[in-house]
Amino acid sequence: MDINTLLAEKGMTKYKLAKISGVPQTTVIDICSGKAKIENCSGGTIYKLSKTLGVSMESLVADSLEYRPAFETFKSNVCHSVKDMGDLDFLIDTLETGRIRALYAREWYAESLYLLAMVDYLSRVNGFPLCSEYDDIRRAKLRRTIYPAGILAMCAAFKSDEPKSKSLREAIPEFLRHNIVEAEVRNVY
Repeated sequence: MDINTLLAEKGMTKYKLAKISGVPQTTVIDICSGKAKIENCSGGTIYKLSKTLGVSMESLVADSLEYRPAFETFKSNVCHSVKDMGDLDFLIDTLETGRIRALYAREWYAESLYLLAMVDYLSRVNGFPLCSEYDDIRRAKLRRTIYPAGILAMCAAFKSDEPKSKSLREAIPEFLRHNIVEAEVRNVY
């Protein structure tokens, strides 16, 4: 978990975190600003911070150690989660864990916007209201359009952009809003 996000969630200042945890304020400020990496801190520092913030040591450093999968893998994992969990449980889990904002804060924009688009799509097809917590992110759009790998392969094989054009026409609006071309999220194997 991002330490700045945790501070915001708990309504805690960097000064208060330093005071309660016993970690020097300069260290806390350096970690929060990115000048110092949390994974390079001593076990004692990570322990004090995690205890004060009420999270495990592992979750405090997990974001900095997490491997970023290929976008196609990420998309597949999201679609499989929807299939395995069901629409409502997926929506609840995604919104409660704050994954959309966490990915966005890490500057994993494609992943964050894909997840938000999935939440918006599932909300629409199930008649649920949109969660207004992400209205600021809803305005974001990727600089260049992301097409599924299969579409790009077809374009290369046929030496034509027609598969791109067709996929744009068939794209789910919630995804296309963010420059992500996605037409099928249900048929995953």
